[in-house]
Amino acid sequence: MQQAGGRKIGWVSAAAIVVANMVGTGVFTSLGLQLQGLSSTWAILLLWLIGGIVSLFGAFSYAELGTKLPRSGGEYYFLSRIYHPFIGYLSGWVSLTVGFAASVALAAMAMGAYIEKFAPFSAQAVATGAIVLISMVHSVNIRQSSNFQNTFTALKLLLILFFIIACFILPTESGAVELSSAWHTELSKPAFAVSLVYVIYAFSGWNAAAYIVEEIHEPARNLPRALISGTLAVSLLYVLLQMAFLNQASAAQLRGKIEVGQVVAELMFGPAGGRLISFFIALFLISSISAMVWVGPRVVRAMANDYSIWRFLAADNRNGIPVKAVWLQAGISIFMIVTSSFEQVLLYSGFVLQLFTTAAVAGIFVMRWKNGHQGYSSPGYPWVQLVFLGISFWILAFLLYDRPTESLLGLANLGLGAISYWWSKQHGHRFDEGKA
Repeated sequence: MQQAGGRKIGWVSAAAIVVANMVGTGVFTSLGLQLQGLSSTWAILLLWLIGGIVSLFGAFSYAELGTKLPRSGGEYYFLSRIYHPFIGYLSGWVSLTVGFAASVALAAMAMGAYIEKFAPFSAQAVATGAIVLISMVHSVNIRQSSNFQNTFTALKLLLILFFIIACFILPTESGAVELSSAWHTELSKPAFAVSLVYVIYAFSGWNAAAYIVEEIHEPARNLPRALISGTLAVSLLYVLLQMAFLNQASAAQLRGKIEVGQVVAELMFGPAGGRLISFFIALFLISSISAMVWVGPRVVRAMANDYSIWRFLAADNRNGIPVKAVWLQAGISIFMIVTSSFEQVLLYSGFVLQLFTTAAVAGIFVMRWKNGHQGYSSPGYPWVQLVFLGISFWILAFLLYDRPTESLLGLANLGLGAISYWWSKQHGHRFDEGKA
């Protein structure tokens, strides 16, 4: 990690944030949900390969956006500059109300599900306590946040590598590997489309470094390195880890289970060893929660700096931490844990987040059309953007068709955001009309 004046991070720390955001709930939970409708190993691995490609193409695109629009805030700032402040505001509203808060809630819920299996604590209590404690850590200063993040991310990666090696080395009695030639018939099933949504969620976080551009040293050079290297590393680990899980456990043993890692760990190491591995998996989900607790409030702060009705959230402490935004996000996450199921939170948040990610990637075409092209260029332009947009539109359309309740709830949330924007125009003002 490199520091600039103790306040900025280098590309290694920024890549660690990408990795920590990506490697979290989905990789340890979604396989069990996929096996409810799919059985072919080839079909499942194809899902994860598609997820990696889409994420890498998105990382290429966000590297260009972040280097040309170098201000923290992610989609909020990108969409405000490229399209209109209203579009950016809606994106910021989603981040404020469900975006990062939902991801924090999901990681904490998964952590609670693992710990509940071997400790006398309820999953809900564990999830709530984890959010409170990690929010306290990130309320101090950037250096502490960075050190905490790097340590837990490194330990998480070591655990995953150990898990992958153990799954392939240790003997197995009933793996779920199924390599028949009929795998292509599963590609047209609705279950494949739903599973792709789970996988895309599992890969979410590849854009994390773009939310903290102002905290990265030399972002024109280090932001692309962080986004691309982090996404490539995680994509490789994801495919190998799913192969490892399938190599050790049968479909019946994994189907419908959230705590997939614990099931596989008990098969390999017995009940006692399985509980120990499960404890480490739960512990290292702290890295995922930590990364989102760090990144999410920066979007809220950028929005609060621009709109007077949210101005109370903009104030930093003396070390540059938006403490009020940190705790607002924590409160929303805890509310989701208390009121919603894991799958409801995943699908509801996934729809609206995919919507604005799609708009941001499409914004590259608009930005080049308006301003021409100079500086960093996305590899593979325009084809990687077209592939990303094609898959994204397909996912959004399918969710509207197959999961209308969750999707419409997401759109209803945008309606509330529009009302909030109107209120801000009537009773407040923007602080930086010239920037957006």
